[in-house]
Amino acid sequence: MNFAIDVKGLRKSFNGKIVVHDIDLNVPQGQIYGFLGPNGSGKTTTMRMLCGLLHPDAGHGTCLGHDVLREAEAIKRQVGYMTQRFSLYEDLSIQENLDFVARVHGIPKRRARVAQALERLGLAHRRKQLAGALSGGWKQRLALAACILPQPKLLLLDEPTAGVDPKARREFWDQIHELAHEGMTVLVSTHYMDEAERCHAIIYIAQGRILAQGSVAQVIAAAGLSTWQVTLRNYDGAKLAALSHHLDETPGIDSVAAFGTGLHVGGRDKDKLAAAIEPWRAEPELIWSPANPTLEDAFIQLVGEAREHQTENGQ
Repeated sequence: MNFAIDVKGLRKSFNGKIVVHDIDLNVPQGQIYGFLGPNGSGKTTTMRMLCGLLHPDAGHGTCLGHDVLREAEAIKRQVGYMTQRFSLYEDLSIQENLDFVARVHGIPKRRARVAQALERLGLAHRRKQLAGALSGGWKQRLALAACILPQPKLLLLDEPTAGVDPKARREFWDQIHELAHEGMTVLVSTHYMDEAERCHAIIYIAQGRILAQGSVAQVIAAAGLSTWQVTLRNYDGAKLAALSHHLDETPGIDSVAAFGTGLHVGGRDKDKLAAAIEPWRAEPELIWSPANPTLEDAFIQLVGEAREHQTENGQ
């Protein structure tokens, strides 16, 4: 398999504190990898080391065929980086922004390439509009157009759809999948579970360590959760909140999360979970049914485990 990224033991510290611990990762070319984890977990630091924007303190490997320790400049020239915050010039038009990016990168046949990017991202009819007057979704399109203008081999997206409406998010992801089909490799950090499910593989990072990775199905299966759904025959928010509190304190139950008008109740030990909820199943007001664990269930479980680990280590 042709790996766009193949690294082992990447580590990074800031002010003496290790923020990324010995990361091993293989990303095939043309794949979309989603990075999930709490704020401050090391997602962005890991992604920046992978694409040459940060120098690792330890470890080795390659990105786009170049050594991550010695050839960072060669890697960066082939990377498109889209930050969460819009970073283009708001007092320039869409076309002027893209023309400026093309000039900075010394792109040949500049006008034709800018026109192509405008057309591809559906920006041609707005090309004279000032960037500062655009909505979040259109700014996102412009930022993506600027990223792909130099035709990078690797696209780095740091929470790119924060604050964008669902329709714009879907259109954005359609574009990302088109780019991947054409051979571009994509690393994206996100907090949205539906976006994570659109990735070819996901990586869950907490405290600078990879706790889970693989396809969505593999990550859910690896969590080893047994899950039940419980609802009230007559919905009452206060009663549901009280039930959630009681269940959360019951031994054998590892996670309780609100899903619509009900709760998802999960545990790693199927028998202990069944024993824990047995008294509650006799309650006539409650409707219990087995449920398939979701990515969000697995995510909540991993968050809980990370917090327990942090508490145990006095962090």
